Amino acid sequence: MKKLLTAYSMYFNKKYKRTGRLFEGPFLAKHADTDEYLKYLFSYIHLNPVKLVDPKWKENKITDRAKAKKYLAEYKFSSYLDYMRVRRGEGKILNKSAFPGYFLNFKDFEQFIDEWLSFSDLN
Repeated sequence: MKKLLTAYSMYFNKKYKRTGRLFEGPFLAKHADTDEYLKYLFSYIHLNPVKLVDPKWKENKITDRAKAKKYLAEYKFSSYLDYMRVRRGEGKILNKSAFPGYFLNFKDFEQFIDEWLSFSDLN
């Protein structure tokens, strides 16, 4: 990641005739060493777009679950749609087999998302 971000910073600075850092701090990584943590990350990634329609949902719980689910179903920059069995070109680069068999079908995934939308304080 360091090489990638350094190369991108160099490109960006050269293109826009600027100098200095683009990113505030060093890249941090944490090993996902348990199934619980991996499931948490999975839900966090897929539910992150909800903050665009309800910025405080993690702290105050979701105020309108139907609205949040509708937004997720229309948000094209997430693999949420692929796990909901929507066929799209972007799905070709997604390797769903990389995750253990958490979801036997899309209904299991939908239930998993519903549970997290009902939960508060994902931080």
